[in-house]
Amino acid sequence: MPVLSLRIDFEDGGRLGPGKVRLLECIAEAGSISAGARAMGMSYKRAWDLVEETAKLAGAPVVETRSGGAHGGGAKLTEAGQHLLSTFRTIEKLAAEIAAPHIAKLATPSS
Repeated sequence: MPVLSLRIDFEDGGRLGPGKVRLLECIAEAGSISAGARAMGMSYKRAWDLVEETAKLAGAPVVETRSGGAHGGGAKLTEAGQHLLSTFRTIEKLAAEIAAPHIAKLATPSS
């Protein structure tokens, strides 16, 4: 069965799609950029670059980090990051609902 994949292209050439959104979810779930990167099978550097690209799209930081130390470091989504994530998932859900009958037709051979 075909599956709809959503990517939003911004005027400045930036893009927001499933990869960046899933990375934000992984960071939120794991509580750190490095753990989020590992969950996605990517390097910390790549994850950090994607977080910075996503912040540019949002116009604000999307991840807040805290340094290590006795209590350890970590990261969490900012309000802007949470908003970006929930807005993308809402758009994705609505698009999938609207597209579902049409996608089903693609999976059915024509007679």
